[in-house]
Order: sequence, then C-alpha cells, then structure tokens
Amino acid sequence: MTDNARPGPGRSSDDPDGGPPGRPPTFTSWLRSRSDGELTALLTARPDLAQPVPADIGALAHRATSRNAALRALERLDRFTLQVLESVVALGDDRLSEPVGAQPAEIARGLGLTPSGAAGEDPLDEALDTLLRLALVWPDHGRLRPVQVLRELLPHPAQLGPPARALLAALPHGTAKRLADDLVPHSTATTPVETVATALSDPDRVAALVSQVGAPARRLLDNLAWGPPNGTVSDARREVGLATASSPVEELIARSLLVATGDDTLTLPREVGLYLRAGVLFQDVSTAPPAFEGRQVPPEAVSRAAAGQAFTVLRAVEELLERWSQEPAAVLRNGGLGVRDLRRAAQAMDTDEDTAALYLEVLRAAGLIGTDNRVAGEWLPTREYDLWRERSPEHRWLRLALAWLDSDRVASLTGSRDAGGRVRNVLGPGLVRPAAPRARLDVLTEMAGAEPGLAPEAGSLAARLAWRRPRRQSPVHTELAGAAVTEAAALGLTGRGALAEHTRPLLTTEGAAAGADAAAEVLAAELPQPLDHILVQGDLTAVAPGPLVTGLARELALVADVESTGGATVYRFTEESVRRALDAGRGVSDITGLLERHSRTPLPQALRYLVSDVGRRHGRLRTGSAGSYLRCDEPALLAELVADRRATDLELLLLAPTVVVSGLNRAALTERLRQLGYHPVPESGDGTMRLSRPEIRRAEPEPAVPDEGGRAPELARAAVRALRAGDEAANVARIPVSLPEGGTAGSRANALMEVLADAADGGRRVWIGYTDTDGRQVSRIVEPARVDGGFLTAYDTTRDAVHRFAIHRVTGVAELGDGG
Repeated sequence: MTDNARPGPGRSSDDPDGGPPGRPPTFTSWLRSRSDGELTALLTARPDLAQPVPADIGALAHRATSRNAALRALERLDRFTLQVLESVVALGDDRLSEPVGAQPAEIARGLGLTPSGAAGEDPLDEALDTLLRLALVWPDHGRLRPVQVLRELLPHPAQLGPPARALLAALPHGTAKRLADDLVPHSTATTPVETVATALSDPDRVAALVSQVGAPARRLLDNLAWGPPNGTVSDARREVGLATASSPVEELIARSLLVATGDDTLTLPREVGLYLRAGVLFQDVSTAPPAFEGRQVPPEAVSRAAAGQAFTVLRAVEELLERWSQEPAAVLRNGGLGVRDLRRAAQAMDTDEDTAALYLEVLRAAGLIGTDNRVAGEWLPTREYDLWRERSPEHRWLRLALAWLDSDRVASLTGSRDAGGRVRNVLGPGLVRPAAPRARLDVLTEMAGAEPGLAPEAGSLAARLAWRRPRRQSPVHTELAGAAVTEAAALGLTGRGALAEHTRPLLTTEGAAAGADAAAEVLAAELPQPLDHILVQGDLTAVAPGPLVTGLARELALVADVESTGGATVYRFTEESVRRALDAGRGVSDITGLLERHSRTPLPQALRYLVSDVGRRHGRLRTGSAGSYLRCDEPALLAELVADRRATDLELLLLAPTVVVSGLNRAALTERLRQLGYHPVPESGDGTMRLSRPEIRRAEPEPAVPDEGGRAPELARAAVRALRAGDEAANVARIPVSLPEGGTAGSRANALMEVLADAADGGRRVWIGYTDTDGRQVSRIVEPARVDGGFLTAYDTTRDAVHRFAIHRVTGVAELGDGG
C-alpha cells in the first residue's frame, strides 16, 4: 500500500507510523516519517532506488515496491533473513483475519526461536532491523507488514498455500454457499466466503474438522503439510458435501481442508497448513551459516604466496605489453584476439592460455590495452600504460585487481560456443555476464569471514554461499563463483587457497576503491622491493635476484634477452641483443658503463669482448637507397663482401673502392647482411646514421565507467535532500493564486509574471507547477529573484540551485500556507 496524500495540518510529530491522525497508516507515510539517516541507509543499501532520484517520497515508495526493485533487494538477503521475511509474509498477510501484520513474538514462535535475552545479539532482531532498513517490511501499530509486492514474489511463503479467503473467493458462489451451510449452518457473516474463512481462522475449528476425517485423508494432509501446498487429482472441482463425501479426497474437499484451484489441482489453505505444522513455519531454521571446513595454512605463508603471484602477474603483463608495443597482435573481425595470438601471448607471459586470457581481459578492463583506429586493427598498449608502469608495484597491481572486481567479462568462457555455435574469443563479444562482479564479491566476502589462513574446501564455500545468498543460487551463479575462485588465485587475491590480507581492505562496505590505500600499504610490505643491482656472470648472463627498478629493467631488457624467470630473472647477452642496444643509440661505453654501475660482480672479460666486438663491427657498413647502396671507409671489407659466395643473391656491384650498389631495397639489404653477420646500419641522404628504437605505438583507452562506490553514502545523502525538498513541494499546504482562465495565452502569462514579480519584490517563497523538458508535471518551491524576457530566475529549493523557468511552462502558482 502506498499513499502520497498531503498530511493534514494537525499531524502529530510523535505518530509512530508517520501518518496523519484519522487516516490509516501507509507505507508511504512510514517512509516519510523516517529520519534522514534512515533514508540515507536505505538508498545506500538499495542504490537502484536513487537512479534517477525520485521526485518525492511518494515516488520513492512506488519505486521501492516495484517488482524489479524488490527482487534486487531479496537477492541481498541471507537464508535466515529470508525465512524471517517469509514468516512476516505468511503471518502478516492482509487476507488473513484481523489485525493485519505479525508481531515479533509471533514470528519468533513461527520460527521456533526463543529470545536470547542479550541486547543486540538476538538474530531475529538483527534480521528484522535488516528488513526494516531495506524497506521490505514496515510497522503498523506494533505489528510488521510486508510490502504488497511480496505477495506476488513469494506466492508460497514457507511453502504454505494462500489464505483460505483468497482460495474460497475464486470458487463459484454456489460451491462457497454449500461449504458455508455444511460447516457453519447458522453463521451471521455477510458472505459464504467470509463464513468459511472465519471458521478456518480458528485453530480449534480446524482441529475439529481434521479430527473428523479418516486415516487415509489425514495422511494426505500430512503429505502436503510441509509443502508444496498443491496436489493433483482428477476432477478437482467436483461438487461434494459432507453427506456425499465417499473418498479421502472428498472428505477433505467437503470440509474446505483442500480447495480446488484448477481442474486437477487442490491447494491446502494457509490456516490449515499452520495448524498441521503446530504453528512452526520451517522444519530447519539456521540463524548462522554452516561452519567452514578446510585446511589451516600459516597466515604469513598465505601472504607470501599471494604477493608472489601478484608480482608474477605484474611481470607477465609488462613483458607482454612491451612486446605488443613493437609487435602488436591483430584484431579479429568480431573485435577479439585470435587463437594463435593468444598462444603467443601465453608464451610471452610464460603461462597457460586460460591464465593468459584472464590477464588480457583484466588489462582491457583496466584500460591498459585497446585497439587502434586503423582498418586492419591491432591490439596495442594505451597511453595509460605509460603512466601505469611508472607507479609503484602495489598500485600497479591494485589497478588490475579493482578492474577485475568491477568487470562484467568472464575470461573462462574463452573457447566456448555461443547459442549460434560460434566460438567465443578472448577480448571479443559473448564474454559478458552482468552477475560476474556480484559473484566475485560474494566469494571473496565469504572467504573473508573465515579465520586468517583457513583455506575452505570447495563444498564448504559453496554451502556458505548458498546460505548467504539463497535467491542468487543457479547454475550460472555456481559457474561464476567457481571461476571467481580460480581467477582470484591467478591474480594474487588469494594464496594457497586462503584470502590474502591485502585483499581484505578491498571488501569494505564503502566499496573496493575506498580500501585501496589500505590494501596497497599491506601489499607493499609483502612484495619484494625493487633492486638497483644485478649479478653479471662469466657465461654471458646476468641474474636479477628480484624485481628491478624501472629504469634499470628497461635498459637491461634492451641490451640482453630474458632467458628464464622465477624468484630471480636470468638475462643472456648475445650479439643480437647488444646490436639491439647499439641500434637504439647506445654506445659501447654506455653499455659497459651501465653494467659496471649496477653489477655487484666484476664484468667478465668475455662480455667486454662481446660488446666491443659487436660495437666495432656495428655501422662499418651503411645502407642507402639506390636500388640500395653500401658505403664503407674500408675498401678491403667491401671487396670481401663482393667476393662472398653467400651474398650472390644481393646482386652487388662495386662502383668505387668504398661504394657498392645492390638490386635489393635498403630494408631487404640491411636484413640480409645482418643474417650474414656484417651488421650494417642505415644512413640518411646526408650520410648520417639513422639509429632509433622500433616505433612504439599506443592505442586510445576505452572510456572508463566512473567509479562511484566510494561516494555512495555522499550520493545517498544528496538524494535524501532532494527527496525532502521534492516531498515538501508536493505536500506543502498552499493557497492557489487565481489566474485568468479565458482570454489569450499572453494575458495568462502576464498575470503569472505579475504574481511572480510581486513574490520576488516581497522575498516570498511560492509553489509552482511546471512542465519540464521531458513533459513531466513537477512541483517546485522557489524563491523568485527576477522575472524578465518570459523567464523566471529563482532559487529552486528542490534542486538546491538557481534555475531559469520558462513562463509558458508554468502550469500554476500558489502562495505557501503557514510554515511554508
């Protein structure tokens, strides 16, 4: 029941239900009586009610009792709280006998609970507080009533049938009258339905009726007692009375212990079901989730394992993105990544393809990769990546973790087929599951409830999730929860099966972003600290005993190739790697100086020889465009090249002692000479060497969805202020100002302007009706400041801002009554 009528002028401030005297309380009046803090808690717990912000409390009540909004609220309830709500629906149905609603003591008896006696520790009190906070129930003179939509959403609360009054009302009048005449022959009730319903509302009368049936009929009742309340039988609508009943089913039909609800369906009335259960609503009531079962791991081991995995993730994705900076992967026509490119990405990150798909989806969600705008698109790092890699390791990991928590894409679906038989590709369509973020948060929040270091078994975790969110249980949710466990371990949110300490701050009620700083502080203490030194060895390798500082890591990746990763990273120096550094503009002295500064061990002679030898040969030959040409200051080297039998395919011709031309273009000539071991360097038209690193390209990041999780309470408080202002505008006492009904539109507009100008001169607030740009009729309380040019400039208390109103859109104006 909702009601948005204006309260009477004599409304009592201490009315417990918020309604005016002389009128029955309504859900809307109760909402209106809630404090700003309580309304803020409601909008924080159910943020969908404030998107967009309702015009007033009446609109909020209507939205809160809508089907979709109530369904979303039910999904947030645990099993016990849901049982409490079903108890309120079953016992507080307005189709039962008066008074309407259920008292907490009645609910406790129905659940088989006894008061704990300790303030604040009674699970029933906590559950009722939750239901009141979510506005799923509301108080009415000491009794709790469910919102009306729950009758539709929970048609069989506690597996009980509808009340007898609802079942009997659907019967033909003659059938209802026959039942009334048989069961209550001298009733004074106004209708046969009321006669029978009143009789069944008396447990003593129900007991008497049950005692009259035989043992087979009683067994039928017992079979239906705990639900479901429906049974199937042929010719359920048969006409039968007490005198003509000849079978167990007919005995029950004749006494209204079963009522026909279809041609072959009989239903057990709620009053009869409650009697058969001896007033107990559920066979099994658990006020707490099942205990965790699992193995205990030392908490410090969990933290080390999770931090180690977080470090592995960072190193893997950085390796891939550096490679994609130079050799991007192609974009498929459907926008995804091909199987071959996924396999190459997995090899680059030294992981399996399933984990590689997860990392790629997380990188995209974090805005670190995107597609370029070319016709043949490519996957590239974005400009955000350049900023991201300059941050500390813990903050780099946090960006990935938060992106995963908020992403609605499920990497584990990669390789599966959609309804049309098409294979789903990583980064492509078909991987979106809107429930994925909620499932991930459910899993991690439940794991956070275990003591530190406890790695729960899969069955134990599933049982607790089923208790915590019974309305969300489905094959899809089970699949998403299983994927969340696997993905959390791969990303370093868990370690050795238990939740990591640096993950707990991300699970705050204010949102993951609110706990990011605390999570970063915890993770920073566990991550290995970046090092500024390496150990160069005699076999042309260098060992980095941990993560390197950013500058050293880049320079070392330029001059050496990664040979193996793990707790330490092994780099190998080769001719190609040294030449790569020389091509990027580094000199021999730059390379040796870098290694001498950062190596804790002396540089071996073999490495010095390698660098100097490659450096000596680097650039001795220079390629240009003729078809192409070779130029060298050493005639003997060019003579050696022309005589080299391996170079016959180069079509070389000696023009002068220091110049040779070729039939190949410069790029092909340079590549072929490098394969032959001559190490040429391209030169420009003025004879200077062209040394540069390979082109580094970047893509534009995808537009990010603003994260308002940390601002939820602030937004809720702002919404409450707007609601109060809108409610005041809709319900304030007002004295209409007469406007000319006839005449031209201009005469009415002039009269409006005169009234508003007079209010501006007098500094008075007025009420106006207004048609907004969407065509909606809204109410506003404004303080006029200026009227000119067909517009009213006024302070709008509803919007808490100065606004310009078009005079021709104003539908009415009224002076505010006392207190306005």
